Amino acid sequence: DVQLVESGGGSVRPGGSLRLSCTASGDTFSFNCMGRFRQAPGKEREGVAFFEEYDATKYSASVKGRFTISRDNVENTLSLQMNGLKPEDTALYLCAARLCGFPEYVYWGQGTQVTVS
Repeated sequence: DVQLVESGGGSVRPGGSLRLSCTASGDTFSFNCMGRFRQAPGKEREGVAFFEEYDATKYSASVKGRFTISRDNVENTLSLQMNGLKPEDTALYLCAARLCGFPEYVYWGQGTQVTVS
């Protein structure tokens, strides 16, 4: 099992920045592919940034160039630096982990709210 605990988030003006963190514990060695998703009210969950197989990073078109995903393998922490925030970035942001080589994200954090207004 993997436990994901999220921190960060909050409210910010358009153009501002926030940093989200997700600390993992448990079988982090196996479930090493991780991602950040978001869900806004009335919208489908959207994947925004990922660490994929072989530590390749991937971003959605909506955040590319503004968001940066990083990880600290010693502290088992996944971070998402969000710059140039827009009102449309407002959502509940979730951290997730999957077994590399398999597409389904199995473990999810509790989510943290980001509001841009």
